[in-house]
Amino acid sequence: MLYKTKGIVLGFIRYRDTSIIVRIYTEAFGLRSYIVNSVRSVKNKNNKIALYQPFTLLDLVVYNKPNNDLNYISESKIYQPFQSIPFDIHKTTISLFLTEVLTKILKSEEAHQEVFDFLLNSILTLENLPANFENFHLQFLIRLSGLLGFYITDAEEIGTQLQYAGYLFDYELYKPQLDALILADYGAAVPMNHKTRAEFLDALLKFYQLHFEGFGELKSLVVLKEMFL
Repeated sequence: MLYKTKGIVLGFIRYRDTSIIVRIYTEAFGLRSYIVNSVRSVKNKNNKIALYQPFTLLDLVVYNKPNNDLNYISESKIYQPFQSIPFDIHKTTISLFLTEVLTKILKSEEAHQEVFDFLLNSILTLENLPANFENFHLQFLIRLSGLLGFYITDAEEIGTQLQYAGYLFDYELYKPQLDALILADYGAAVPMNHKTRAEFLDALLKFYQLHFEGFGELKSLVVLKEMFL
């Protein structure tokens, strides 16, 4: 049976000679994997693989069998065209990093409207921010934590939990900046140097590791730090 849903692309892997398996967080079904055929063929002049880049927002018509690990997409089109994310290397790097994080933590194959709305609104905000998005990934992780059940409310909370787990993070040293970051809107200027931003990011990722078994290392982290350090 066919269903209509919006979806947020998290990434894809190659499958056989010309196909891909794309992971999409859908509004209707939560996280799903779909086979998309013939998108890597040299004969494909429509460049459909461009539809499945990280954070692309799609309108979909899909087949959905709950017990199937892989389903198929009947129709897909861009829901909201991007003018900056694919063309701004800093925004592209943030997108790659955050989709890698989401791939590790979004496991449930159930719809979660609040999570979907948060992701959609955050992505559109990143797309539309003309400046002051160097802290976007930090604020994204902080806000997402609230939807995952371990909301970060202040610097002391994250600091004490990390210290209890044996991770040294002197939260008192950075408390004013971290608390300001937690309270600030996307795009608000929260001045900090490169070293502080990197330490905040490492602390947030360690915090996520405490709450998600198998979170592991992130391949995109090195590129992100190089871009914003």
